[in-house]
Amino acid sequence: MVLTVLEAHVSLDRADDLQAAYIAAREKLPPGLIRSNLLRDTADPQLWRIQSLWESREALDAMRSAGTPGGVLMFRSAGAEPTLTVFSVIATLEI
Repeated sequence: MVLTVLEAHVSLDRADDLQAAYIAAREKLPPGLIRSNLLRDTADPQLWRIQSLWESREALDAMRSAGTPGGVLMFRSAGAEPTLTVFSVIATLEI
């Protein structure tokens, strides 16, 4: 599994735009996406993240090769340009 984190600062007056774009994405989820969360920093309310868990690196690469990723477009719709970090999932604890 692979975990991606998109992160950007979104101005307070554009936060609703980001949230609306994220919710709208439910209609067209890419293959291989296991879970996604929209996160807002409690100490910095302008710092947002979209954290997504993918079944494989191949699934992530296929989504990225299809054009500009949806998460990037979500941030751009709110006037922000995100940074991307990709993690290999080494272990998982579930309760």
